[in-house]
Amino acid sequence: MRRNSEKQTRYVPHHSGISWRPVKKKVSTASVVFIFFLLVSALVFVGWIDISIFSSTSSSSSDKPIQRTTGKSPKKQEFPLKCTKGNKNQTCPKNYYPTTTHNPDRPISSSSSNKTCPSYFRWIHEDLRHWKHTGITRKMVERARKTAHFRLVIVNGKAYVEKYRESIQTRDTFSLWGILQLLRLYPGRLPDLELMFDCDDRPVVPSNDFLGPNAGPPPLFRYCSDWSSLDIVFPDWSFWGWAEINIKPWKSVLEDIKKGNTRTKWKDRVPYAYWKGNPSVAPTRNDLLKCNVSDKDDWNTHLYIQDWVQESKQGYKQSNLEDQCTHRYKIYIEGWAWSVSEKYILACDSVTLLVRPNFYDFFIRGMVPLEHYWPIRDNSKCTSLKFAVEWGNNHTQKAQAIGEAASNFIQEDLKMDYVYDYMFHLLNEYAKLLKFKPSIPQGVVELCSETMACPAKGTWEKFMVESMVKSPSDLIPCTLPPPYDPSSLRGFLKRKDKSIKQVKMWENEYWKNLNKKQ
Repeated sequence: MRRNSEKQTRYVPHHSGISWRPVKKKVSTASVVFIFFLLVSALVFVGWIDISIFSSTSSSSSDKPIQRTTGKSPKKQEFPLKCTKGNKNQTCPKNYYPTTTHNPDRPISSSSSNKTCPSYFRWIHEDLRHWKHTGITRKMVERARKTAHFRLVIVNGKAYVEKYRESIQTRDTFSLWGILQLLRLYPGRLPDLELMFDCDDRPVVPSNDFLGPNAGPPPLFRYCSDWSSLDIVFPDWSFWGWAEINIKPWKSVLEDIKKGNTRTKWKDRVPYAYWKGNPSVAPTRNDLLKCNVSDKDDWNTHLYIQDWVQESKQGYKQSNLEDQCTHRYKIYIEGWAWSVSEKYILACDSVTLLVRPNFYDFFIRGMVPLEHYWPIRDNSKCTSLKFAVEWGNNHTQKAQAIGEAASNFIQEDLKMDYVYDYMFHLLNEYAKLLKFKPSIPQGVVELCSETMACPAKGTWEKFMVESMVKSPSDLIPCTLPPPYDPSSLRGFLKRKDKSIKQVKMWENEYWKNLNKKQ
């Protein structure tokens, strides 16, 4: 089906509307003509008659109908995959995509949006702040090669990659696929750049190793970081699908979870905290399992082990994300580092009980405890979880509001349009810092959607085709908000810390009173 996509999506102009023919009619008296003229003028004025019906020229001798316009915008031009059947060495089409010359000042459609990006975009400035005064030299970029999986080069709107080592599963493949879709969405708008990308979980650029104004830390992109590291966070591969465990691209998942949220009203959901995952990836998850409901203890939790091997044999029937919004509360806990599951859990309008994380991805820093989630202690999970559920069941309106706020944040501020805009602004701001002219190194491979999707098979092919950007955007990216000034950043972080301390105080008081009764 994919290799015939060119025929299926061929652009055929379509005109909608009603055909009209000019009508000739004899008139007997001048008064009739005058009255008729007044009537038509009135109807045109109020919009009941389209004046184009009567606007034929004297040179038009044919009987061709005149099309009435409906105000609909013309169909957008699409750029489908151009796969060469039977060609094992697929190459990138030439003269196929829209203009690829970087020209940020080129005219934009009148339908352009100038809306401001969500507030979490402000962290782009913070992540790049370490190179603000020194800029980024080629030597710094080369220093990041030590742990990188690949080097990405963008020159004149085209992408080139140099791979150094294999990533876990196909993380590198779908990350590169996502960047290619960004280039299709905003062709010619990204400046030339060169970067190193590490697809492993944990950050590797400790800030303590690069103290001082001229330390020159290596700029290294990855999926998460922590407060003591300088790694630059970037949207993870699963936004374009996690083929190995059959999780669809983000746009589809969001729609499915939105429907799943409507199946059971919040007040009718199971009044327990739910978690399902792989506990073997980290000791903290094994510790979580001690909080499961048992004959001896009831910590208000329902915890399940996810066996992905068994699940794959059964066709992933028990792992649909939209079927997991059945409890009032859902637990998020990190694995070896940050976990992809975070966005899927927050998308449910259940209250997210977020076990204190050590890592952050690109969007979670814009979310606030007690507004978007409920903070859980990591060193006393069971008691903290039990109190959270007790509090929520006794304050149902407030609890439900927290769940809905998180769900709205994910549905609106983390929709795919904003994921692309975040990528655009991060790469654009990064490119501004480069102190050298990016060039195409010898031995790199040119990447395009054809070279990646045409040879793909099975679920990998399906997810690439599904998540492919088919048309350039008529809109410019949202407007990047300004950096935090030191005072406002301290105030924002203090507000979050105050909310966490408030929950701890409530929790301590709850257990103190309960122990007194016993």
